Amino acid sequence: MKKVYIETLGCQMNKSDAERMYGMLEHQGYTQTDEPRDADMLVINTCSIRQLSEDKAYSQIGVWGKWKKNRPDLKIVFAGCVAQQAGEKLFRRAPYVDLVLGTQRLYELPELVKRIENGERVVSIEEKPYEESDIQINRVKSVNAWVPIMEGCNNFCTYCIVPYTRGRERSRKPELILNEIKKALNEGFKEITLLGQNVDSYGKDLEPHQNLSWLLRQINALEGKFRIRFVTSYPTDITEELIDTVIELDKVCEYFHIPMQSGDDYVLKKMNRRYDYATYKKICENIRSRIPDVTITSDFIAGFPGETEKQFQNTLRAMSELELDYSNTAAYSPREKTVAAKWVDLYIPEDVKTDRLARLNEHNRECCLKSNQKYVGREMEVLVEKLENHDGQSIITGRTRNNKIVHIPYDKDITGEFINVKITSARTWYLRGEMIN
Repeated sequence: MKKVYIETLGCQMNKSDAERMYGMLEHQGYTQTDEPRDADMLVINTCSIRQLSEDKAYSQIGVWGKWKKNRPDLKIVFAGCVAQQAGEKLFRRAPYVDLVLGTQRLYELPELVKRIENGERVVSIEEKPYEESDIQINRVKSVNAWVPIMEGCNNFCTYCIVPYTRGRERSRKPELILNEIKKALNEGFKEITLLGQNVDSYGKDLEPHQNLSWLLRQINALEGKFRIRFVTSYPTDITEELIDTVIELDKVCEYFHIPMQSGDDYVLKKMNRRYDYATYKKICENIRSRIPDVTITSDFIAGFPGETEKQFQNTLRAMSELELDYSNTAAYSPREKTVAAKWVDLYIPEDVKTDRLARLNEHNRECCLKSNQKYVGREMEVLVEKLENHDGQSIITGRTRNNKIVHIPYDKDITGEFINVKITSARTWYLRGEMIN
């Protein structure tokens, strides 16, 4: 069989897309390889959320282009969000690329591969999604299966390129989702994570209308012991029904990822976020009052155009006051087509952005440690994810229901098992524990 290598950059949605590509390509006569130099086809699955990710993608295919000079039959595929943006311009920048595959044409891949194998160079970035079929998925071996339930975004935050690369919100058919989850459970996966840029919008475009709570109930009813998570939630789309559902369903984990982006009301308005600090705080307080031990994580941007030092300080204050358990952080990166990218006169100097990001990260570390310390002395259920060697000691690593990473001294590989653990100490990014017999 021919061999294919996929380099994936970016989010869990991209990783899930790669698993789908591997499955489709296997039916085209390709087998997966982890060594790019051995491959007959090379695929870069790109992310454009920040400039650094985009630059990395172009750098990687530049290397592959040099390989192709000695191997003219080598096929190079440029896929994902950067592909959706660049389209035919990619051929001018990288004439060695054979296929430019946009985010909404993923399921067209088998037909497109036949064309490039016959010598064509193809661009497929139409915004009309190519209809999905029930395909094979070659998942990365782990305990967690990533399952997209919807794609796209209708919010048009001024800094974000997702609506331009992933398109408008569209939900997958529930029967396709449930079939995919049943297969994953039969393959031995013990945790299902539902993915969507705005996962709480699931079902609005379906006939008849459904919602995330309804879908969670369908999945929870499946047989077996496993966990269910979902990401990412838009703050004001979290309903009382969804909170009730998390409380009522035994397999749904006590975890919400709710990006805030800034703790300052003026900056939030400039970002075109549909809430202020008080609204976000009320959402968090409501969830925490109703769900014991819930973990709430967030996202923040440092150095948004026009952000003052005082406004940045409001973000630091918000992280503390809201007792956020962990936050993804990034410096603002201008993205083509977005509104904020045009505010050049408001750009924050790079040294100021770098300093703010460093302070944001330090504050995040303090919040994470404070959150973890609450669990010392507690007994918690852990799903084991892997066995590793840490400085000569065998350690099993797993996660609690509320998404806390736990390291436990143990010398046997019990990956995929649920165990009870007593938490003995806390570190910034993880807990340490011991097995309870």
